Order: sequence, then C-alpha cells, then structure tokens
Amino acid sequence: MGIKEVKAYFELYGLSDQVLEFEISSATVTLAAQALNTEPKRIAKTLSFAYNGSALLIVTAGDSKVDNSKFKHQFGIKARMLSLDEAYQITGHPIGGVCPFALKQPLTVALDVSLKRFETVFPACGSANSAIELTPAELEKHAQTTLWVDVCKDWI
Repeated sequence: MGIKEVKAYFELYGLSDQVLEFEISSATVTLAAQALNTEPKRIAKTLSFAYNGSALLIVTAGDSKVDNSKFKHQFGIKARMLSLDEAYQITGHPIGGVCPFALKQPLTVALDVSLKRFETVFPACGSANSAIELTPAELEKHAQTTLWVDVCKDWI
C-alpha cells in the first residue's frame, strides 16, 4: 500500500492530479507545513490507535494534541498509539504517510472538530512526501469517516 494506492483511489474521483508529491520530506507537521508553504495547524495529521483488536484512525489539526480524558470518554478505552510496525501492518501506509485513504483494511476513522475551522486542510497521501488539499467535507467523504469527535486540546 502507499501513495500508488492512494493515487489510484483518487483517480476514481478525478482527483489523482491533486495529489502532491514533494522532493523533500513531509513526514511531520512541521516538515509538511514547510513543503506546502502553509501554517502547521492546517496539516491534517492522522494518528493511529489500538482499538477493538484493530485500529482507530483520528485525523486532527496539526496544532492539536489528543486529550486522554476526552479520548477515554469518547471511546471507552485508554489511548494507546500503535507502534511504527503496527501502524504500517494495519493501515498499509508508512509512518509520516499514514492517511485515511486506500487503507489495507476497513478501519474506524474519526475526524476531530479541530479541522472544521479551516476552509481546506492537507492530509498525507500514503508516503512521507505527499499531501492533498481537501475541504473538511471532502476529507469526510474520502476518509469514509465513521464519525466526528472532540478528543483534542491545545488548538485555538
């Protein structure tokens, strides 16, 4: 899995030409913001957590952090991020490129409300040097979002 599969997914919607690939790394919020020449908070980072014997992906704004008490209240379990290997094995995407598109298997995908304050955001596309610009509504559609949640803190 990876960028090839993500591009093939977006090809189905006529959007593959909107997948951006960079000569430099976009594996972190800071690097992605530099590659895109945008504010770090507009980077839609995908975090992967252990959940019901599989994984839960939460897409949040780049300036937010998961609030453990909100997470536990929302999902009924303590937040435990997947290891690098677990994330790759479950999602099919490497760390730095984990995204909610073209997943190896169906997963629960949640979007944090911290994303709703932007007209567009930039999630990764299956590699550590890629992104696509989407509105929150487009992100919801293409991520096959299960639900919107409020599980983050420290964003304004």
